[in-house]
Amino acid sequence: MGKPLVALLAAGITVAMNGCGIAPPDVPDSLKAPKGEKMILVGHATGVQIYVCQSGVNAPFAWILTAPEADLTDSSGKKIMHHFAGPTWKHIDRSEVVGKKVAQQDAPKPDAIPWLLLKATSHAGQGVLTPVTSIQRIHTEGGTQRGADTCNASTSGREFRSPYSADYYFYAPKK
Repeated sequence: MGKPLVALLAAGITVAMNGCGIAPPDVPDSLKAPKGEKMILVGHATGVQIYVCQSGVNAPFAWILTAPEADLTDSSGKKIMHHFAGPTWKHIDRSEVVGKKVAQQDAPKPDAIPWLLLKATSHAGQGVLTPVTSIQRIHTEGGTQRGADTCNASTSGREFRSPYSADYYFYAPKK
């Protein structure tokens, strides 16, 4: 679990729609939320990154990411949303946001998936995620694909589920 989120958990702080004055996480400039946005929600994800062994036309066999599958919890450990293909996040209030990667940075921890900044591309339902415009994935652990040597003709089509955890920060325009 990332140190900033541990601090939030220890303080018993939950970021809600109105914000609580919590400073955004310390990230490289390329992963900072755009100016004019404020953090409205933080969730800690635990789940898997799903890869499938396949080859393309004139391409070697490789493990290809097909989807994440994770549950996000709030500072009290209560499940607040589900994260799945798209990438999509669906809150317990049934609001959804789909994102698209706009920036990526190698994770500081070895064997961890990269940190990301995503831009919201669509929404569904009305609720907490309706105003979200940016999402950060940081403090990642695990989630990497298997070695390339394990994907070949004999493993073609097989799925590999790589356990991971991360902190997700959701941003919306300041009012």
